[in-house]
Amino acid sequence: MSNEVSRVTTKRFIAGAVCPACSGTDCIKMWDVDGVPHRECIDCGYADTLNAQGQSVPMELGTRVNKVQPKPANPQVQSVQFFPNPKLKKPE
Repeated sequence: MSNEVSRVTTKRFIAGAVCPACSGTDCIKMWDVDGVPHRECIDCGYADTLNAQGQSVPMELGTRVNKVQPKPANPQVQSVQFFPNPKLKKPE
């Protein structure tokens, strides 16, 4: 047996709460992880974390600076030769 105690977090619905994303009522569930309150909407999937004053901690918006750049594809180099089309000859 291990001495570690597994803690089960209880998620509870908040009566009358309105989702900030979809404006749905009575669809917010809240729970605490290490004393930090979290909330999630069961209708639209919106989730955020609350600070000590109960205000939402906004997620950082994605910009061109903080986005992960995709790795460039490994291009396969191929030589291409163009042949003149005899039907497109200019009349002299």
